[in-house]
Amino acid sequence: MDNQPHLEPEGPHRWSAGRIAAVAAGLLLIAVAATVAGFSVAQHRAPWLVIADLASRPLAPPPAQLFGKDRLLVLVEGLDYDYTAKDEEYSTQARSDVIWAVDLDFRDNHVYELSVPRDMDAVLPNGRETKINEAQAEGGVREAQSVIAKWLGIPQFDRYVVLRVNTTKDLITAIGGVDVNVMNSHAVQNDGEPNGPLDYDDTWGHLHIHLKPGFQHLNGEQAVGYMRFRHDFCGDPCRIKRQQQVEHAFIEKLRGDKMNTLLHLNDLLAVFNRDVNTNLSRQEELSLAVAFADMPKNAVVTDQVPYVDDKVVADGGDVIIPDEAKKAQLVQDMLLDPPLPMPSPDASAVAAVAPGTVRVDVENGTGVAGAAKRVAAMLRKQGFTIADIGNSGSLLETTELHEHTHITFAGLRVRQALGKAAGKARVISESASPAPQPSATSDVTVIVGQDMAGSLGQASVPQ
Repeated sequence: MDNQPHLEPEGPHRWSAGRIAAVAAGLLLIAVAATVAGFSVAQHRAPWLVIADLASRPLAPPPAQLFGKDRLLVLVEGLDYDYTAKDEEYSTQARSDVIWAVDLDFRDNHVYELSVPRDMDAVLPNGRETKINEAQAEGGVREAQSVIAKWLGIPQFDRYVVLRVNTTKDLITAIGGVDVNVMNSHAVQNDGEPNGPLDYDDTWGHLHIHLKPGFQHLNGEQAVGYMRFRHDFCGDPCRIKRQQQVEHAFIEKLRGDKMNTLLHLNDLLAVFNRDVNTNLSRQEELSLAVAFADMPKNAVVTDQVPYVDDKVVADGGDVIIPDEAKKAQLVQDMLLDPPLPMPSPDASAVAAVAPGTVRVDVENGTGVAGAAKRVAAMLRKQGFTIADIGNSGSLLETTELHEHTHITFAGLRVRQALGKAAGKARVISESASPAPQPSATSDVTVIVGQDMAGSLGQASVPQ
């Protein structure tokens, strides 16, 4: 079985515009924040003062009141484009190069972003079996919404956001670039092989990627090249992870460097007005901007639908087959019923849980070799029973602790034992899931995120 996605040539017939691929949830937030930016520029006031003022006006009712629900499902698409004989970009009848199902959760101001690889096997309304990204080319965003919603098993999307050519490059350029940990596919997969440079040239596609590994500052062109890179054994799945990396870096820069954001508001607003097409109304954008202005740090949760096989369909295309069980679980947890944060119990009740009664699996989701072993050593030293140690299937910005046990507060007790380094970790009770994993070997599974990577660098790896 060939478990690698088909890579279409980026040549004179067609090539994929990863330039517009980076910031799904981030762009959605940019879309609503652009309204605040406009008010800020017009009134010559800081955006947070505008938000405070607008929040007190009837112009922006809370999203739950405006939409009549506590969550909003939005389809975010980035479009393919070609070059004419005159080397001019065009996107007529474009396919979607990037597909994200985004859940804006008004209950706790979290954003859940589920990536759908563009080569997934799907059936269009005319009965043709092909890649799911063909829906956009065949019937525009309306057909794409219908096909993708049915494929995911959700009732419908409430709104859409379509990103035109160069959106991502223009946005990243507008804020002066982003800081990213550049990783080859071995590092992205965290398979134990060394990190290394990314090198690829496509003269026709105007794509030249030459990046050294490790943390560095990338301008808009470099960041787009990093997100587009898929010319190795991992292909699209690792490309999606790189897109999510840049997305998080973009959002964190907007949040963390408010002065920089303020100085570039005019540029960001210009990009939004030029490059983004959405059916969100101005009032809806304003309502979302006010609500998500206080979005918690690391509140964007990302994942992607995995695949198990590929096949050639009647039209000659090579499609990939989704893992249906995992797809259903991701849709349930991210789009239909995302978990609310657990209320904080009395500290003494958490401390009363005896470490020796809690079995813990530890998975490495940092991209840093040895992180899971370091965390396991920390917990073992405090008396916890360590079951399995291994790698996570994806990178996580924020550490997660999954509870699948009858022991009350087990996840919180493990988080407490990890100290300040895990202060932002999310505890997720799988008892709320319609399909808990009965095969789990532990009471708690710790998936170590990049938020802990810095502190773990000072710890020793057990021999």
